Amino acid sequence: MITLAIVWNPPLGIDLGFITIRYYSLMWLAAFAVGLWLFNKMARRDSMSEEEVGTMLLYVFFGTLIGSRLGHCLFYEWDYYSDHILEMILPFQLSPFKFTGYQGLASHGAAIGIPLAVWLLSRRIKRHFLWLMDRLVIVVALGGAFIRLGNFFNSEIVGLPTGTSYGVIFRALGENIPRHPTQLYEAGAYIALFALLVYIYKRGWAKAEGLIFGIFMVWLFGMRIIIEFFKENQSAFEDGMLLNMGQMLSIPFIIAGLFLIFTASKRVYPSKNNKK
Repeated sequence: MITLAIVWNPPLGIDLGFITIRYYSLMWLAAFAVGLWLFNKMARRDSMSEEEVGTMLLYVFFGTLIGSRLGHCLFYEWDYYSDHILEMILPFQLSPFKFTGYQGLASHGAAIGIPLAVWLLSRRIKRHFLWLMDRLVIVVALGGAFIRLGNFFNSEIVGLPTGTSYGVIFRALGENIPRHPTQLYEAGAYIALFALLVYIYKRGWAKAEGLIFGIFMVWLFGMRIIIEFFKENQSAFEDGMLLNMGQMLSIPFIIAGLFLIFTASKRVYPSKNNKK
């Protein structure tokens, strides 16, 4: 008899009659709303103008959306999208026609798209790239926790069966076995990372440009590698691999993060020099 498992079978969202607002969408909105509020607080502290903040929000939004979409198509479903290139950027299937939305989004793609967008932004507003990233990743860490909670509500990106009475039974999967709630594991790891980065930021250590960004990458992608061992693979081609795609993609980010941490002392600038 299962005694320690939680049966998880929430509704898809809030039913308004004419439309159902999915909890996953609400988590995305919450991530951006809370992130914007938090970044605005840091921006006032660091003398960023409202125009700079608004421009950065726009760049980061499109960097996240485009990067995560292309990341999913290229890293996880290239066999399909190599023959359906337009569907990588269109929210519908062409043959047969079917509205699909952007269902495939990959966090590693966002991890490429966001820095690229911020680099382009830094050239426009004349601020140091690493100075901007050190502040942005604090917000991203908290936003990642919201997104993983959205995955939990959606009963997606689930963990492997625990083989014990501990775990979460995802009724949406049509089964009765406890699985690791890996979405919650990741959300907890991101919240802990957020708390650490806020502490470092408030202590003033962000003057060593790239330090916070480096810690963010080492922690986030290091935890990603560990937690992936408890997850179901996202694509069938990963089943025979020693490390799955998510783990392999995490390694370069960890290496880059370690480089930023160990070289941060060479990039200590007075606050007035955060502009180029």
